[in-house]
This record gives sequence, structure tokens and C-alpha cells, in this order.
Amino acid sequence: MTTPPTPERVSRRHVSHEESVRAVRSWWDGEAETYHAEHGTFLGDASLTWGPEGWTEEDLGLLGPVAGRDVLEVGAGAGQGARWCAAQGARAVATDLSAGMLRVARRIDAATTAPPGMATGRPVGYVQCDGARLPFPDASFDLVITAHGVLSFIPDIDVALEQWARVLRPGGRCVASLSHPFRWAFPDVPGPEGLTVGFSYFDRHAYVEETEGGEATYTEHHRTVGDLVRAVAASGLRLLDLVEPAWPEGGDHVWGGWSRLRGELIPGTLVLVCVKG
Repeated sequence: MTTPPTPERVSRRHVSHEESVRAVRSWWDGEAETYHAEHGTFLGDASLTWGPEGWTEEDLGLLGPVAGRDVLEVGAGAGQGARWCAAQGARAVATDLSAGMLRVARRIDAATTAPPGMATGRPVGYVQCDGARLPFPDASFDLVITAHGVLSFIPDIDVALEQWARVLRPGGRCVASLSHPFRWAFPDVPGPEGLTVGFSYFDRHAYVEETEGGEATYTEHHRTVGDLVRAVAASGLRLLDLVEPAWPEGGDHVWGGWSRLRGELIPGTLVLVCVKG
């Protein structure tokens, strides 16, 4: 097992798609086991959790009917969303850029027992691939989903959404959650110091952790809300809803920069609910 590289400096700069893919793949390969150990209980191994606030698909009901559908989870991590869809009777395929995360997913599958009267609860397959370069034929799926899995980690959001629209059948739904763009202006800190604007909301340069030699070891990418809406429209998808989940009442957990203190004041997650055609 590898460990994520330790960044020697942090910058905000332009990052190519290829540089970002290399950095993110390496980081998640090294972080996979630690991430699941830290967050697996909160996420649930067979639950579709839309963000660090903790809202699940059972709570929000964003997908519509799932049973009997062909579902693609992009940026699936350990496959929790695909596993949940499979348990509802869907034929689910999970993809991720990281081989390390997919190894965790397969280990969870090996230990998964379906509840009485329910489907097996396992995806029909795993594919390691770039979320903006999908190796599937046109019109292969009824649902494309990603829960904080892709859109914050790739520069080519237009290409990604076009790919997702391509593999959807007419009338198919795409539901994607990501860090709320508003959070970009604030430090990623859960305490009071995370409530002071420190960066421009309009600065689209990537957040980059890198070596002294300038090699990116981790990247995240920012778009404004308007950028996201325009990207959806250009992809051939139609925006049905733009969901900003409030912090759950009584939720006192902390996850990175997410906390009750911040979550009750500023939005942490944005969910795009789209349909093809």
C-alpha cells in the first residue's frame, strides 16, 4: 500500500487534465485505506450519501425509480452508491480513477450480505477509468450518479458532462454532488476561522498541493454556480433541480472543513439533478 505524497507547498494555478489525473490517481491510491477507515462508518458501505452533511438518497429522493435500471456510478470510490442502487434492484456499474479505491470496494463486496428479500447489493462490475473519458457505448445507462466523486477533481467539466450525457438513454437522469462553489472563498477549516472570506469566488485557478519542483500531488477545481449551470446546458442535459442541502438538525459531526458551525451558515454541498432530453 502506498501513502499519499506529502505536499511541500500549496498554490492556486492552472492545471492540465493530464496533470490533474496523475495527481488525483496517485493521491487516492495512497489514501484509499485510510479514507475508508476514517469515513466508512459515516458513509455506510451500502448507502448513497450525497455529501459530508450526511443526507442520503432515502432522505432526498433525487434519483427517481431505481429498480430494474442500468446505473453508472462515476468516481465511485468504494462503490457505496452503486452498492445501494444494486440493493434496490438496479444493474449498477461502478467506475473510479483509483485502483486503490476499487480494491476497497471489492473487499467490501466480499463481506456484503444482502438483507432478506433484497437483491444481492453488489455492482455487476467495476471499471478503472477517467470520469471524463468513459469507455462505454452511447445510451448504455438510465442513471449516471456521482457523490462528491468527480466534478471537483477534473478540469474538463464540459467534457465530463458531455460524456455522461452520451452514455445516458433519452429521458435518463444524471445526479451529481460536489463541494458547493461558495465554499471556495473560505478556508477549509471547520472552526470560526473558516468563516472569513480569504479567496475570490471568481478565481477559477485550481487548488494544487505540489512538490518544490512544481509537480502536482493533489488538485481540486472550482467553478461558479453559473459555470456549472452553463456546462449542464452545453452538454445536452437539462437541469431539473439545483439542491443545496442544509446542515441536518442536531448534526454535530466534523469532516474536514465541514462542521455544524459552518454548515448552519454557508452551504457546503451542491447537487445537480439533470435529465437527458
